[in-house]
Amino acid sequence: MDANTDTEVLRTAVEWLDQGDAVALVTVADTWGSAPRRPGALMAVHAEGRFVGSVSGGCVEDDLVQGMLRGEFEHQSPRLITYGIDAAAARKVGLPCGGRLQLVVEYLDSAQPLREVLNQLEAHRRIARRVCLNTGEASLHAVQPADHFAFSNNTLVKVFGPCWRMLIIGAGDLTRRVARLALSLDYAVTICDSRPEYATDWSVEGAIFTTMQPVAAIDQFAPDRHSVVLSLAHAPALEDDALAAALAGDAFYVGALGSRKNHQARIARLRDKGLDDQQIQRLHGPVGLAIGSHTPAEIAIAIAAELVQLRNRHSQTRAPVEAGHA
Repeated sequence: MDANTDTEVLRTAVEWLDQGDAVALVTVADTWGSAPRRPGALMAVHAEGRFVGSVSGGCVEDDLVQGMLRGEFEHQSPRLITYGIDAAAARKVGLPCGGRLQLVVEYLDSAQPLREVLNQLEAHRRIARRVCLNTGEASLHAVQPADHFAFSNNTLVKVFGPCWRMLIIGAGDLTRRVARLALSLDYAVTICDSRPEYATDWSVEGAIFTTMQPVAAIDQFAPDRHSVVLSLAHAPALEDDALAAALAGDAFYVGALGSRKNHQARIARLRDKGLDDQQIQRLHGPVGLAIGSHTPAEIAIAIAAELVQLRNRHSQTRAPVEAGHA
């Protein structure tokens, strides 16, 4: 679930609640087989049947809407609902054959439980919301870097906010497009360009812009295993030292824009700066998936697609965090 969608769901739910309308907040707690959405996916259902967000391919949403209209969730403690226990039931609600989906449904008649979460999200900060199905209590907690969604022992912990960070070196049209995509993909985005004139017309809401020297920005950014460093500057004087610093660290992904010929020249310069073959092999260049992209929009999509691909592989091998850890 990306932070952008979470923000939309929470903002809409808070608006509805502030208007005096009840809301059912629905979170995917667990899945088995070919479930359409991952654990942590979120939706909110208005008392009159409108909804925002999604937890499946569509038919489960319809069933939840009907349940809300019938008053099935009204004034109840958080409850666990299971869809698609067998193939016949899965087909009835539109799940792929054999898929199974567990949902936690919370009935809310006040915006207060969600308002602070929304405030943290809009400030691009992370926070964990813990819901105990046994007591009905919902509480907020600080988050450690490795924390993520968890559901066990009737306790659901959903981490809101960007757990991934991106530093982009060089400002321009391509950077704007990449930054917008990255924000929608759950990245906290920082743009670094030491040329002050480039900061004048910067207009991507939610991204931080700094005019410090790129190598100093790398030092302050301190890339870790949930960090991406992209050089989109096309300027060796701006990028080489910063790329060398990033490749010597723990960044999840380091990429640089340029043709294959320019990339080979960049590799030679990085070797001259003392990087070894193992470090240089970590550099993705030309950056992005090879999909024949040429325009800034196409290149931005290629970059975002490669990050989605690699990040999903990373998440599939990540060990789960216990629910009580957040």
